[in-house]
Amino acid sequence: MAAFLRSKCSSVGRTLMGGLGNNLFGAVNSSVETVSRPPHCDPICQQIRTFIQMRTNLKVVDNSGAKRVMCIQSLRGKKGARLGDTIIGSVKEAQPRGKVKKGDVVYGVVVRAAMKRGRNDGSEIQFDDNAIVLVNNKGELIGTRVFGPVPHELRKKKHLKILALAEHIV
Repeated sequence: MAAFLRSKCSSVGRTLMGGLGNNLFGAVNSSVETVSRPPHCDPICQQIRTFIQMRTNLKVVDNSGAKRVMCIQSLRGKKGARLGDTIIGSVKEAQPRGKVKKGDVVYGVVVRAAMKRGRNDGSEIQFDDNAIVLVNNKGELIGTRVFGPVPHELRKKKHLKILALAEHIV
């Protein structure tokens, strides 16, 4: 679960001998790393990351009982959802004796997205996975804990309860 924070002014570069798996830039144990890619490897190394749209599988990072949710509809617009947006999803995998069951239709707030998001200071934030926190139709959290890093952009979207319960704010 490494989050990549890319600064336009960064001088750290990727070596040509590095692997081309999910770990593109050598961030094995760190949660946030500042990197800048050489311009000649952009089309080869970069996987296209898009909005969270219909049929996207998302990891659930709270203790509501769901493990994986498939997006049914984005409540943001036609393109899809980004960080802090609300989606409607169907639970595909769930833990036994959880608050939600497999097949339930639930609301969720996107807390991690693999698509890059620019910040006001010129940096960009990008996570390795797509993850949500389940909420009810009023916007209240179903779970009582939030695992992993969450971005501070959730403050602008008025999801302060998620930030209060989060382990790490990026």
